[in-house]
Parts: sequence; C-alpha cells; structure tokens
Amino acid sequence: MSIEQVKAYLTECGLGSRVQEFDVSSATVELAAQALGCEPCLIAKTMSFLVNEHVVLVVLAGDARVDNAKFKAEFHQKAKMLSHEQVSERTGFPVGGVCPFLAPEGTKVYLDESLRRFEIVYPAAGSRNSAVKVNLEELERASRAEKWIDVSKLA
Repeated sequence: MSIEQVKAYLTECGLGSRVQEFDVSSATVELAAQALGCEPCLIAKTMSFLVNEHVVLVVLAGDARVDNAKFKAEFHQKAKMLSHEQVSERTGFPVGGVCPFLAPEGTKVYLDESLRRFEIVYPAAGSRNSAVKVNLEELERASRAEKWIDVSKLA
C-alpha cells in the first residue's frame, strides 16, 4: 500500500487535503509530534497484533500503552505484536507508517478509548513521514473501525 493510495482514499472520504508529508521522519510518536508541532498524546498510533492468526490494528493515543490484562479480556489471548518483517507483509505499510486506512481484507481496526480525550488526532497516512488531521468521527468512518475498545493505560 502506498501513501498515494491512502491519499486517494482519504480524498474520497473528504479528507485528502489534510494529509501532510514531511521532509523528516514521523515514524515514532515523538518524531511525528515534532514534525506536526503538537503534543505527543495527539498522535494516533496504529499498533498491529496477531489475534487468532488474523491481523488486528488498534489505534491508541500517543501517550497510551497497551494494558496486557485489558487486551486479554477483550481478545481472549495475550497481546502479540507483529514482527517487523510481518508488519509490511501483513498490513501493507512500513513499520512507522502503519495507518488505520485501507486495511487489508480480513484485518479488523479498533479504536482505543484513550483517543476520546481529544477532538483532533493525527494518524499516519501510510508512510514513515506523513500524517492526517482528523476528528474522532472522521477517524471512525474512514478507518471503518469495528468498534471502540479499552485496551490501554496512560504512560
């Protein structure tokens, strides 16, 4: 999956003009916050897990961490992140550029409650140097999220 495909999709969703590409990396929460000039908590990081042999993407606030007990309660198994090799192979995006948009068939996207504290958040747009400004309703719609879940704790 390329940033061009994500931009085209977000354009269809009415969000294409909000995609930003940077001359610097935005592959980590800290780098993305620096590139955008915002607080790290506003970065909507997309984490990829393997649940019953299927990829699950969970979008959390930048200052949130996965709470293993909550994850197990939600998914009935221990949190198992994809390896670096599996990330691009199974999500179609590079490590540091995984986004919740255009997830491969069979991949489910969930939005974590840690995001609800904010009106606007910035998920990646499919590359290691991009982001898109969205409100929570837009994120939910454009990501085609299954549902909101609570699998996090604040750092």
